[in-house]
Amino acid sequence: MKNKFYIETIYLILLGVLTSLSLPPFNYVVINFLTFSLFYIFLIKKIEFYKNKRIFFLYGWLFGFGYFVSNLYWISISLTFDQNFKFLIPFTIILIPGFLALFYALVAYLFSVFKSNKNLSSFFLFSLIFGIIEFLRGSILTGFPWNLIAYSFSNQIEILNITSVIGTYSFNLFCISLFASPSIFILRKNKKDISVCVAFLITTISFYVIGSQNIEKFNNQEVKNLDYKLRILGSNISIDRFYNNVDPITAIEELIEISSPKKKQKIIFIWPEGIIPGISQDQLKEYKWLFENKFNENHLLAIGINSKEDENQNIKYFNSLSIFDHNLNIINSYKKINLVPFGEFLPFEKILKGIGLKTITNDYQSYSKGEERNIIDLKFSNLSVKILPLICYEIIYSGKIFTNSNFDYIVNISEDGWFGKSIGPEQHFAHSIFRAIESGKYVLRSANNGTTAIINPMGVIERKVDINHFGYIDLSESRKKDATLFAKFGNKIFGFIILLYIFLIFSFKKLKNE
Repeated sequence: MKNKFYIETIYLILLGVLTSLSLPPFNYVVINFLTFSLFYIFLIKKIEFYKNKRIFFLYGWLFGFGYFVSNLYWISISLTFDQNFKFLIPFTIILIPGFLALFYALVAYLFSVFKSNKNLSSFFLFSLIFGIIEFLRGSILTGFPWNLIAYSFSNQIEILNITSVIGTYSFNLFCISLFASPSIFILRKNKKDISVCVAFLITTISFYVIGSQNIEKFNNQEVKNLDYKLRILGSNISIDRFYNNVDPITAIEELIEISSPKKKQKIIFIWPEGIIPGISQDQLKEYKWLFENKFNENHLLAIGINSKEDENQNIKYFNSLSIFDHNLNIINSYKKINLVPFGEFLPFEKILKGIGLKTITNDYQSYSKGEERNIIDLKFSNLSVKILPLICYEIIYSGKIFTNSNFDYIVNISEDGWFGKSIGPEQHFAHSIFRAIESGKYVLRSANNGTTAIINPMGVIERKVDINHFGYIDLSESRKKDATLFAKFGNKIFGFIILLYIFLIFSFKKLKNE
């Protein structure tokens, strides 16, 4: 019995590890049809054998642990830049995947408890529970909707186009069903089972066809030449600047040179998150002399930079995206709302600070959370450009980044150097494609040590600066897309899909010959 349990443990962890190969940057989508089907069949067979359902909590956890430990290992890399954190690396590699695996443990346990004796109703129940739990993973506490299985389709933008209608969570639920559908064929009891497999295949093909038509329609629309340029910078400045007292003048000079400003061109420059070492929002003006020969009234600068406020002699720090005019006067500023636990704020700070812990990205105190995310209206030279600001991993929250779609572009700035030379930056970038399609807006992404890109509303990467390269890309023309259905209704659509699955579960449960 012990040998059998050890084999099952290795088997489930291996299934989880193999599933990770479907995610960016590998995107071996086909492997999910094997791993999800085998996982589902394993649970079905064990439910018939075990009356005690608690074992299924462990089964789900083992699959989830294999999945997350293999695709989130890069989180520990952020602890290698400061000697004070290195002792936490082994704990991070195990504890974070172990915690996230609890959600998959809950999937397997709930499925074992509520499983129907009907084949198809059980199948839809498994998919529904899995989809809802994944939504909860992206919502409870601060939420971490990273590496939903839907991201396996990051390279298939024709199929992804359906997220403009149903959103990522609904598409994720569909993907779970699609990938597990071969198990219905294997466990089939009649022709109805096979017809469901065929239905998922036909639906996927229809997504592709409709998406292809939408992309073609978008490409045939009239191109509008803009009266200005949005210049997005990509850089490869080492993250060591935070710890080695790097001279900010050198960094600023390098960024200005990359920006290549032209005095007669109207340009909005977008620089990455926290790119200038040791400089806060109110201090940047001290370096005006570096800008004055290059920048003029035709230029605006959007930059990721720290800001601070004195509230009743209590100084609060914020991770901000700030807009400056050519004289480095602050025009507007957005304070980040979704902060990274331990990276930007320390949970239970008073207690954990007492044992020597601190935030990874700064050594003074936790960042404070901004109050709300407002659209920034950039007005200069008789122009008005409305942007929705997102800092770093705020781009990962499907359906939660805006309630008002009256803006022109999503601007996402990021520092991906914390991920090191790993798969992390490419996983992070994939979220930008999904948000562009969902919102029907251009996403302008400026990253240091990551991918800088212009992504159009169909999810097509129009221009980019690759990881580990310096350079800029310009948006000087665009096409218009109508507001998407998902932009109007958000995750309310996911609620409708849940009701559809509940209807299917009870419908197949009532069929006598199912």
